[in-house]
Amino acid sequence: MTCIGCPMGCQLDVTKEADGAITVKGAGCGRGVIYGKQEAVAPQRMVTALMPVKGRSRPLSVKTATAVPKEKIGDVLAAVAAKCADAPVKIGDVLIPDVCGTGVAIVATSNAL
Repeated sequence: MTCIGCPMGCQLDVTKEADGAITVKGAGCGRGVIYGKQEAVAPQRMVTALMPVKGRSRPLSVKTATAVPKEKIGDVLAAVAAKCADAPVKIGDVLIPDVCGTGVAIVATSNAL
């Protein structure tokens, strides 16, 4: 797999042993080892999206505060699309505190003043 932990894009060889141990080869930095192990067990991704703003034609850019389980991405995007933010919104404002029961917040990455 190709590591997305940093800009180097190392080619990782990730092996899960019978005893559950995970080995990662090919990582050029410590992030690659962490990414490879996480990807083998429970892949996660940051999610970016656009959220409607009441009374405005331009949507607001938002993101998850941390990565969410990969299988929840569709649910997270649907939750963001279903929410309509109330202006004013400032960068960093929490718009959904616990999206889809993940424990992860949706935060504004732009202003809607």
